[in-house]
Amino acid sequence: MVKKTVKKRVLSGKVVSDKMDKTVTVLVERRVKHPVYGKILTKSSKIAAHDESNKSRMGDFVTIEESRPISKRKAWTLVNTD
Repeated sequence: MVKKTVKKRVLSGKVVSDKMDKTVTVLVERRVKHPVYGKILTKSSKIAAHDESNKSRMGDFVTIEESRPISKRKAWTLVNTD
């Protein structure tokens, strides 16, 4: 049986909330071009990520990676704090 290696998505963003235990909320921003008008827009999304050691604080820039579902909203884990 051959195991397939799955490439996990990696995103980086800013911690906007660290009030929960072992969880941080990360604001990830991306720049996209409008399909008709061509203007560059900034789109953002807030992602709940698992922080096992509670080491990141508000305002930190962090890297998160996709993982298995940990809870209802969490399917990302904290990789490192920049």
